[in-house]
Amino acid sequence: MASRRQFLKLTSGALVIAASASKVSAQPAKFTAKIAHLEAPTQPRHRGLEKVAELVKARTNGEVVFNLFPASQLGNARQMIEGTQFGSIECTVQPAAFLGGFNPVVSVFDIPFLLPADAAKANALRTGPFGQYVLDTFSSRGFVAIALWPNGRKSLTSNKPINSLQAFKGQKFRVMDSRILIEQFGSVGASAIAIPFGELYTALQTGVVDGEENPLDTISTMKFHEVQKHLVVSDHGAMEDFVLFNPTWWKSLPEGHRKIITDTFIEVRPEVEKMKADAKIAALEIIRTAGKTEISDLSEADRNAWQSAMAPKSEAAFIARAGAEGQKAIDLYKAEMKKLGS
Repeated sequence: MASRRQFLKLTSGALVIAASASKVSAQPAKFTAKIAHLEAPTQPRHRGLEKVAELVKARTNGEVVFNLFPASQLGNARQMIEGTQFGSIECTVQPAAFLGGFNPVVSVFDIPFLLPADAAKANALRTGPFGQYVLDTFSSRGFVAIALWPNGRKSLTSNKPINSLQAFKGQKFRVMDSRILIEQFGSVGASAIAIPFGELYTALQTGVVDGEENPLDTISTMKFHEVQKHLVVSDHGAMEDFVLFNPTWWKSLPEGHRKIITDTFIEVRPEVEKMKADAKIAALEIIRTAGKTEISDLSEADRNAWQSAMAPKSEAAFIARAGAEGQKAIDLYKAEMKKLGS
């Protein structure tokens, strides 16, 4: 009888402990954040964010939870950026070209051939004084920018040949709404039209524009190759993503949690870069197998010719727009490039 009473006592205690543990694990997060972006759930940016969300939740013992909203679920790029600025969204991850209207300094990344092809050198620029300076310029504009994420390099497609600089003349290309990107195409005799991303397939199909520029995995995911005859794997433009938080939400976090979040985004960056590289290879095979698009690589000689034609006018347009802050960004960039031997 005594043993039965002891058993019931022990069992009751265990149930109380289990119930208490269940209540702890069921406690709502102290800090939740909506993270909004425009890419599909299958693409590297979203998969990287899933990894960040998982690690941050674990490392803060469940106190910080990120809820992800891919594929423009919370609005177009401008709406997501403004939502983050004013607090209806806690975080957004956006490419530089969509941010120039909020912070002109970020448009430095729209200058063609800005980042070297060498991945280690490109990462040194992201993490060095140049990259940190660009991140810091967001603080006076209603954002906390904590990290740069590589989102691939852009290639060019068109329904007309683009195998020489002369071939650009008279063609119309869709660009993100960036003065620097418009100047990039203007410098080679083409015109550039800012068209919302969601309207691009139809614009290509109906001839509103002849071509566009995007990373290869975006081209294949959005099936732009179905309505484009020519593709040049040019890697001419870096698609850099900025991780932006709402300042009020960010300041509400304990300092330790802010460090965990920042460190985790930086830690996951190489994984995102690897996923992007793998996605590029897979995308190229998808486009090649579809058989509708002539594919060519940009030779070293052509790369130099494109850079000489496009970069100076784009850089001048950037400095004209961003002023003294822009000039400082360029000076830091050139100093870093000199150190890197490029």
